[in-house]
Amino acid sequence: MKIITNNKKAYFNFFVSDVFEAGIVLKGNEIKSVLAGKISLSDSYVVIKNGEAILKNCYIQPWQISSNWVDTRPDRKLLLHKEEILKLERKKQEKGYAIVPTKVYYKNGLVKVEIALAKGKKLYDKRDVLKDKAVKRDIERELKNY
Repeated sequence: MKIITNNKKAYFNFFVSDVFEAGIVLKGNEIKSVLAGKISLSDSYVVIKNGEAILKNCYIQPWQISSNWVDTRPDRKLLLHKEEILKLERKKQEKGYAIVPTKVYYKNGLVKVEIALAKGKKLYDKRDVLKDKAVKRDIERELKNY
């Protein structure tokens, strides 16, 4: 498994609970751009519409050789089992849950997207996380000196 990109913003802005692996439908030269790492998941999200999972606002940079590239942020269909889609839809209806992509990776010749059920963090939660990281970093630094 080769990780192409991570969505660090998702882990900072949300508490991530359930994780699912989904295939993604790509067209033409999009696959070449994705494998080259020219994809961004920041500000992207997943919606369930008509029993299908759709990835919205995911940016894929146009492939430099291609001349027929039009839209860099179209909606892209995610490939999931029906039970997984129903589970995501039920959880999404609960208050505060969102479905966010966390990483894109290459596995067994296919591009996969890891999506997660996430609950939004408040500002004080984000501050606590930053404070904990700073404390851990200071402890590691002190232990390293001894």
